[in-house]
Amino acid sequence: MSETALKARGAAAPAGDANRWKALVFIALAQLMVVLDATIVNIALPHAQTDLGISDGNRQWVVTAYALAFGGLLLFGGRIADKWGRKRAFVTGLAGFALASALGGAATSGPMMFGARALQGVFGALLAPAALSLLAVMFTDAKERAKAFGIYGAIAGGGGAVGLILGGFLTQYLNWRWTFFVNIPFAIVAAAGAYFVIREPEGGRNRAPLDIPGVILSSLGLIALVYGFTRAESDGWGDALTVSMFVASAVLLLAFAVVESRVKAPLLPLRVVTDRNRGGIYLSLGLAIIGMFGLFLFLTYYLQVVKGYSPVKTGFAFLPMVAGMITGSTQIGTRLMTRIPARFLMGPGFLVAALGMLILTQLKIDSSYGTQLLPAMVLLGLGMGTAFMPAMSLATQGVEPRDAGVASAMVNTSQQVGGAIGTALLNTIAASATTSYVKDHIAGATARPQQQLVQLQGMVHGYSTAIWFAVGILAVAALIAFTFVNAGRPGGTEVIVGESAGVEDEVPVPVVAH
Repeated sequence: MSETALKARGAAAPAGDANRWKALVFIALAQLMVVLDATIVNIALPHAQTDLGISDGNRQWVVTAYALAFGGLLLFGGRIADKWGRKRAFVTGLAGFALASALGGAATSGPMMFGARALQGVFGALLAPAALSLLAVMFTDAKERAKAFGIYGAIAGGGGAVGLILGGFLTQYLNWRWTFFVNIPFAIVAAAGAYFVIREPEGGRNRAPLDIPGVILSSLGLIALVYGFTRAESDGWGDALTVSMFVASAVLLLAFAVVESRVKAPLLPLRVVTDRNRGGIYLSLGLAIIGMFGLFLFLTYYLQVVKGYSPVKTGFAFLPMVAGMITGSTQIGTRLMTRIPARFLMGPGFLVAALGMLILTQLKIDSSYGTQLLPAMVLLGLGMGTAFMPAMSLATQGVEPRDAGVASAMVNTSQQVGGAIGTALLNTIAASATTSYVKDHIAGATARPQQQLVQLQGMVHGYSTAIWFAVGILAVAALIAFTFVNAGRPGGTEVIVGESAGVEDEVPVPVVAH
């Protein structure tokens, strides 16, 4: 790049971007709040169920109401961020999430709790894509983008495990209601900071009219898909309503694709998902989340039920995984992102995570935390952190500013749907393997202690069987990353942010944020 071009590039940096690193603090805080909420409530669920008199049949709605609203409305939330402006959507999402959290903490009945969780999902669907798209449009310099997405990726990957620790502390030493109330200070600080600090680049809004048919079809299709997997976990894959949800989802999402290919101003322009690199990232991320969500569930039950850990001790047991994710994302991914192509971070990252899971396939009742679980968690964290960081950056790089919100929403959608699939699919595999094991071995156990031992052995056998499938899923995610993601260094070229931008330009030109 010539000296003249370098000067031009420096002169083009918008003055309003001077606070972008301060803005990152508040964006990261908001992202942490959303990710924490996905696991922190699970720890508190048994206590909340008892206090509110929620039946065993209905308790799933504490989780499902949030998942349906969040997963179903993400694309709509992303497009609203594009239309309103990402800063406005971000602050509104935070305010609404805080209000919904206050209602959840003050709930006096099951229906009130379910409504609060659904409301959290609605505002979370507005907040999450706004946060990611703000990063996409504010950080265009290669090295700065690498650092910013490294921090964001670490939080996105490790926040769930932190939620287990915080949820355990709040439930054990205070009250389950504080797992909701804790969101309020997070939201207030993040919203106040964002209001005063964030200066969103101008000219990136999507002024086109809202695609109402697309909103309806995508929302109903995603809700049916997420609910189908959620129901499959509790009622089985052959349940009539489960099957009908999958069929309805396929029909609705196919109709959505047809509509989007024909309308003038689509909710999700097909150019966003048909791009080879972005399509590969959405698919590989979704697959990786399938394995990861199932593992969180199994390890939580293994540590508490089999090993007898308290909720707080269980949360701390996940810390090595969090440390691995932070290291992989902020050190390995950030340092290498501008030097090597994304596939050489994503593919090996998923394979390292698969190696960690491979160690966990050998779980036994008396497995040592220090010699088996600890190294497995470190490898899993390092691999996922290294892979997530360039994936999130490349998924929003080169996108037209007017599509940044909906492209970011697709990242969240792939994660949300992957989480629903992972929980249902791997839990079903584990339950089936456990039932088969107990059936084959219970006859030889005559005394009650022996029967309890067989039950625990069956449970661990089920977990290890399901984790084998997770290893295979991560291997497929690595293959997709190596095959589909063929872009050069993610962030290695400057991203031209303008109304006509849609591709990365290797030519030494100034970066202009309108």
